[in-house]
Amino acid sequence: MTFLNAITRYLTLSLSTGENIFYREAGDVNAPTVLLLHGFPSSSNQFRYLIPILATKYHVLAPDLPSYGFTTVTDSYNYTFDNLATTISTWLTNLPTPPQKYSIYIFDYGAPVGLRLALEHPERISSIITQNGNAYVEGLGPFWESFKPFWANRTTETEAPIRPNVELPVTKFQYEDGTPDLQRVDPASYTFDQALLDRPGIKDIQIDLFYDYQNNLPLYPKFQQFFREKQVPLLAVWGKNDVIFVPPGAEAFKRDLPNAEVELWDAGHFVSDTYAPELGERILKFFKDHSI
Repeated sequence: MTFLNAITRYLTLSLSTGENIFYREAGDVNAPTVLLLHGFPSSSNQFRYLIPILATKYHVLAPDLPSYGFTTVTDSYNYTFDNLATTISTWLTNLPTPPQKYSIYIFDYGAPVGLRLALEHPERISSIITQNGNAYVEGLGPFWESFKPFWANRTTETEAPIRPNVELPVTKFQYEDGTPDLQRVDPASYTFDQALLDRPGIKDIQIDLFYDYQNNLPLYPKFQQFFREKQVPLLAVWGKNDVIFVPPGAEAFKRDLPNAEVELWDAGHFVSDTYAPELGERILKFFKDHSI
């Protein structure tokens, strides 16, 4: 496949339930599919460097989750991780060429979404690339300590320490913290993310999702059971300096997937943004090694 085949297309699919899912697509639709699932506070934009690399050999799909990027939903949409996963599952089913099997790249919020898809249709998952995409309590870093009182009792007082997480200093921090070479951090990344966070109503939605994040933790045993039963090929590329999802969460995958490939990189949270060429090369090798 030539680089011309890897040109990214920017599309929107309207669902009968009222959601308009913006997504990026690249590569040959007849090639094996890779589904890229972004995290907070970003969008499919975080994969803009990675997509052209993977699309030279694979069909790449990268949607914006509801409340992120350019995806729009109805005013009555209920922002929970269950609903995010349901929306993405519906979007996949309604694509012009729905993939019957796909690899999932899970990162941050994309992990509980993607792993719900795996529980719903385990037969469709070809492999998993997890880049700071957590599925174990050991992976919850110090970032989450301030959330525990909020999860236990949501009040104005317990919400107050959470509010700064939707402001520019923390958005910028997520890209820069733990990144050895700050010259690799594109300021457009956190500036774009913050501009979308600053839209009317979006910050309140993020607080709702922060609150609902606790409901992912009871699903961890089910995710782990899926790993044990399916023994799906898994590559964990983890920014070892991340304080949000910490290295023990990467190493834990080997408990349930003894053949998992776990690598701790000298990087922070957004490896896909700051180390896209190296990451793309590593993923392509992983796919080749597993005949995907």
